[in-house]
Amino acid sequence: QVQLVESGGGLVHTGGSLRLSCAASGSIFSIYVSSWYRQAPGKQRELVASITSGGISNYADSVKGRCTISRDNAKNTVYLEMNSLKPEDAAVYYCNLVVQTRTLTRPSEYWGQGTQVTVSS
Repeated sequence: QVQLVESGGGLVHTGGSLRLSCAASGSIFSIYVSSWYRQAPGKQRELVASITSGGISNYADSVKGRCTISRDNAKNTVYLEMNSLKPEDAAVYYCNLVVQTRTLTRPSEYWGQGTQVTVSS
């Protein structure tokens, strides 16, 4: 019912920047919380940043001051701007949305397919 399409990953040098995008489509009534997670090889998936429908954002300590999460409600799109990237930021990044659809009675959680971020030292 809801499809998420991520884009913006790639290869950057240490200190570089990337902007990830996650566009949601489908039977969307409202997006409550939009989040970005990441998973590096051999590690658990971890929360990078989240933003509520009211614009309240939260960041992992490891990315505070270097990343900015934002959302365009009109486009049902969430962004993650990442600056001063480090090799330890390399991972597959996933967007996660808590969505109230027009057909279900309760909000549901949806995941993007993931986009690879590689940071060369």
